[in-house]
Amino acid sequence: MTRAEKQATIDQLKNTFENSEYFYLTDTSGLNVEDFGKLRRICFEKGITIQVAKNTFIRKALDSCGKLSNEIEPALHGTTALMISETGNLPAKVIKEFRGDKEKPALKAAYIDSAIFSGDNQLAALVALKSKNELIGDVIGLLQSPAKNVISALKSSGQTIAGLVKTLEERNN
Repeated sequence: MTRAEKQATIDQLKNTFENSEYFYLTDTSGLNVEDFGKLRRICFEKGITIQVAKNTFIRKALDSCGKLSNEIEPALHGTTALMISETGNLPAKVIKEFRGDKEKPALKAAYIDSAIFSGDNQLAALVALKSKNELIGDVIGLLQSPAKNVISALKSSGQTIAGLVKTLEERNN
């Protein structure tokens, strides 16, 4: 690989990191070609970009875009596959679903909207994260709940008052 090709790869990775709020560094060593192909297919179907890159290229690209940190640096050893997604928890769900009871792919580190999760023990926390759309739905549901309660109370009290007036009318007759 020539120096120009290496720099082009670093620039491409830098562009990817600059335009991505969510990326995962995973360890896919030990996966055979067939299993890695299955993982690639699942990622493609879910809209996740998966790419294997040299750790030095990843380190230089992250450093040049300001996303390299002390938490990510130790993860850059061994085989590293990048998983890039538009949803923060989707790669974690894919990793958990794909590996089942196996150990690989393992999570090395994840960059989620400037927060860094290091180590495979963080996978459960990442799976539990809610996406932006899920959070918006929760907020809308919470905002609608008090309004529904007020409307329901007004309707039921209106029926109670109408029933009370009707009973009083019948008594007077």
